[in-house]
Amino acid sequence: MDEPYRVELGSGREAWAVRVHADSELAGAVEALGVGGRAALVVVGGAGGMSERETRRLAPLFGDILAPLAQRLRATVIDGGTDAGVMRLMGDARGKTGATFPLIGVIVEELVESVGLEPNHTHFVLVPGSEWGHETPWLVRLASVVAGGESSATVLVNGGEIALDDVRHSIEAGRPVVVLEGSGRTADAIAKASRGDAGDPALTALARSELVHVVDARDRNAVAWLLDDLLSGRVVR
Repeated sequence: MDEPYRVELGSGREAWAVRVHADSELAGAVEALGVGGRAALVVVGGAGGMSERETRRLAPLFGDILAPLAQRLRATVIDGGTDAGVMRLMGDARGKTGATFPLIGVIVEELVESVGLEPNHTHFVLVPGSEWGHETPWLVRLASVVAGGESSATVLVNGGEIALDDVRHSIEAGRPVVVLEGSGRTADAIAKASRGDAGDPALTALARSELVHVVDARDRNAVAWLLDDLLSGRVVR
């Protein structure tokens, strides 16, 4: 692990960043950044593939539910860190609500210069790889280290092909996954498959995992209650 360093995000904002090269360095990175010992909420889903209309429609989920919940539970939120899609929505929600919870972006180091970093993130963890999606296993493992003995959950909003890997890795790590039906694309495909209405057996098997919870994205109370229960340790599967 390299020494943590500051990243300029514009408008006078800064974040701490650290490079890791092996799984064994994640614990040291979490300690160096001071973000451990908290419940962890992993946010995955749509990035550049989300339309402007989808972004506007889904913004209240982040500003009214996810950010306030993370703040109230003193959770650490972890996502992909780029200035697009659900990561931009998460950052915007944190900034507009004046929240103080840690927001960590996990990004493939080789791709950092080709993308914009979301400016409301507080920390970034740079990981090995050469393509989008190579950060997925690192993001999932980082959440486990951050949470330690606390609870964690993944929430899927919209998403493309990489989102399926995000869900698969979360399940393999034993982490509950909240799929927001009605948010579009991969989330809706998984929700459909959970009812047996899909032609892909692999997708159906993934959707029927005991760790997958499908909830209507329009039902804000249901989304908030489920995530609250999961992150508070009241629901284990």
